[in-house]
Amino acid sequence: MKNLLIPGIVCAMILSSCVNTNSKKDEKSVADSYSIKEIPFNQVSLSDGFWLPKIETNREVTIPASFAKCEEMGRMDNFLIAGGKMEGTTKGEMPFDDTDVYKIIEGASYSLTTTPDKSLEHYVDSIISIIAVGQENDGYLTTWKTIDPSNPPATWCPAGARWEGMSMSHELYNSGHLFEAASAHYKATGKTNLLDIAIKNADLLVNVFGKGGKLDVPGHQIVETGLVKLYLITKKQEYLELARHFLDLRGDSSLRDVRGAYWQDHLPVLEQKEVVGHAVRAAYMYAGMTDIAALYNDVEYQKSVDTLWENMVNKKMYITGGIGSLHKGEAFGENYELPNLTAYNETCAAIANVYWCYRMFLLHGESKYIDVLERSLYNGVISGVGLDGKTFFYPNPLECDMEYQFNQGNTITRQPWFDCSCCPTNLCRFMPSVPGYIYAHKNDAVYVNLFIQSSSNIQVGDRKIHVSQETNYPWNGDVKIKVVPEKETELALCLRIPGWAQNKPLPGDLYYYKSNSTKGITLKVNGEAVDFKVRNGYAVLARSWKKGDYVEYSLPMDVRMVKANEKVEDDLGKVALERGPIVYCVEEIDNSDINQLVITDNMQFSHKVEAFLSKDVELIVGKNKSGDDMFTAIPYFLWNNRGANKMKVWLPEKNEM
Repeated sequence: MKNLLIPGIVCAMILSSCVNTNSKKDEKSVADSYSIKEIPFNQVSLSDGFWLPKIETNREVTIPASFAKCEEMGRMDNFLIAGGKMEGTTKGEMPFDDTDVYKIIEGASYSLTTTPDKSLEHYVDSIISIIAVGQENDGYLTTWKTIDPSNPPATWCPAGARWEGMSMSHELYNSGHLFEAASAHYKATGKTNLLDIAIKNADLLVNVFGKGGKLDVPGHQIVETGLVKLYLITKKQEYLELARHFLDLRGDSSLRDVRGAYWQDHLPVLEQKEVVGHAVRAAYMYAGMTDIAALYNDVEYQKSVDTLWENMVNKKMYITGGIGSLHKGEAFGENYELPNLTAYNETCAAIANVYWCYRMFLLHGESKYIDVLERSLYNGVISGVGLDGKTFFYPNPLECDMEYQFNQGNTITRQPWFDCSCCPTNLCRFMPSVPGYIYAHKNDAVYVNLFIQSSSNIQVGDRKIHVSQETNYPWNGDVKIKVVPEKETELALCLRIPGWAQNKPLPGDLYYYKSNSTKGITLKVNGEAVDFKVRNGYAVLARSWKKGDYVEYSLPMDVRMVKANEKVEDDLGKVALERGPIVYCVEEIDNSDINQLVITDNMQFSHKVEAFLSKDVELIVGKNKSGDDMFTAIPYFLWNNRGANKMKVWLPEKNEM
């Protein structure tokens, strides 16, 4: 691995069950997985021209640069100081700085699975040995509390001994990211060095917060999904029970002092009907609730996450799939409060939205959840990292006027790092996991959720099915899918029909197309058009498959004008442009004065492939009725890669008689 040096000190170092507060569940009712099974990232091989280069940039640039920043900022030193191997005080400015290291290890683990790299693997092992130094004998692991609990690194973080000031101490948030990283590292490498650290910490949490223990909940959620992942590996049911316990206890003022809506701690989770508060905390919690709904087959939890998801998608989500509209509190606003210039849309929140939506798909098997996932993936997530792989957005606004300083640090352009570096390191772990969202299966059904040139061997019962895609998606809507069973096999191939291919940009009524397209999908098997059933938003091809069979699937890729619900005040009288899953924007670097740009009824749109900083991308060109070029729009995720300049997603429209 280039430009990574193993810290010198490492070289020498290397030579009880929980009770559910609101309800109890029969242990026999607990499942080992969702009914729909994901095809893990390490069982999918990519060969596409869109995602593979981004994942390679993440491996070659983002991960090394982030590890280097962690060394520079003292993230690794904190573990050594906590363990008495180095003198000093806490380094860094956040109580969750430990998680930056965990998240990069998670991303590196994913990368090691798809691209073996002995140098990277050796480096990761060296960092894990440093983490072990910082862990206390009973399993406790939050370095700033171990070093000096009376002197927190941030002024807003309360001082205090273990488990004091948990509203902002981030002790359980640190644990959650440790568990997520350990699960990924174990699955990727088969090694238990990080998993052993995580299990030791999880056992401590069970002892402290389990039956008869401390009645408190995480200030920042993610330990819930982390505990579930450990449960799925270890089958220790107390981990799953503790995840549920934290959720059952949340918002229950009869048992503890609740903190309020910012923490999603204002009502019991089963009574919450509206997505509120800090958006990342919220989406991580909703993902954990979905885990509980699935693994316990809990109808009440299912109803709750369904209600919350519908509220988000119908009233509180941007056209880019971004969530959390307010800078104040990094929070959801009121229903339909979706400003463009001051939009927050934290990169971490878009990633959390993907995590939640995928769990909702695994729970329900409906394509609408992948529609939202795809929208976030191609727009709200990857806008957060520059093409160079080492400059980042923390917020992702839908407009830039060159005056409002939206990015963290009061800037209007991408930055190489932040004092609060959760977004860069979250991208480290997220990007190489993308292959895991493409395929899934249940019984004799195989789902193709995302259209990415890839292949996978999928175990369906006692049979192995090789599925592959050839496509230039998202720039082109043609997909060729080959199904190669070991022997002739009855199988239902379920191809997602994107909402945008059915005149619905997203589920619900928050966004709609200005006019409907008459073009639909086309579907052929072995060169011949076939009849198919539509079930839960999927085109279902149930037949006997044999070697040599292939599907030709074509999705319409017209340029579409999107309107927002009239209750979204900031978008009144405006339209946004999209093509396929990609939302577009205009930058002033391509257009003389975007403040004067108006979309008229008689404007025509075309698209063209053009090199954008050496990358071929599909641009949109707006022409007047005489055929003259009026403006050029680029994919939203690419904006601000050529320096700071004005940008808009929503453009005023004018109806001409």
